Amino acid sequence: MLGEADKKLVDDLTAIQALKFGEFRLKSGVLSPFYVDLRGIIAYPPILHRLALCILNVLQPLRFDRIAGIPYAGLPIATAVSLAGNIPMLYARKEVKEHGTRRVIEGTFNPGDVVVPIDDVITDGASKFEAAAPLLEAGLVVRDFVIFLDREQGGADKLREKGYTLYSALRISDVLAYLRDAGRLSSDEYGRCTDFIASVRF
Repeated sequence: MLGEADKKLVDDLTAIQALKFGEFRLKSGVLSPFYVDLRGIIAYPPILHRLALCILNVLQPLRFDRIAGIPYAGLPIATAVSLAGNIPMLYARKEVKEHGTRRVIEGTFNPGDVVVPIDDVITDGASKFEAAAPLLEAGLVVRDFVIFLDREQGGADKLREKGYTLYSALRISDVLAYLRDAGRLSSDEYGRCTDFIASVRF
């Protein structure tokens, strides 16, 4: 069940086409009847701010020293969370510069600091493991991941198998049910989406 603030956020994300329905090929090659693309949210600061507040609520009970944005979609989200919650942030570069400091990780930290990586969506969890690797190599501790939307197709299970816990602000099943009940998603579209979630695991 979504709260009123969550419903407003879903409405806005649908309006700016961050939540799309149709036929979309995922990175895995699988065709999906829905697609979540939060990269464009940087053009809508009020929506980004409310999304950050949503994630802050998820972070509240966790114990950590810093958050880490996962490039690229997770970087503006983590930055907004950092600003809204006054939380120190860092991020691991995807490409290390051949000049300057040649840092792998931008931001200040001490080995042993507990870091929570922040991202937009999880599907199979592969990008989360990639994001954790340089943090762990630098001596940081990663126990939990926080994402905005869980596609509920196996990513949380993959993380759990490796000893991590996933926390999500929203689940796609709740989002789909709300959009159907609000008349923004037809019964056929809703059925295609829920069938896909149930039948395709990554």
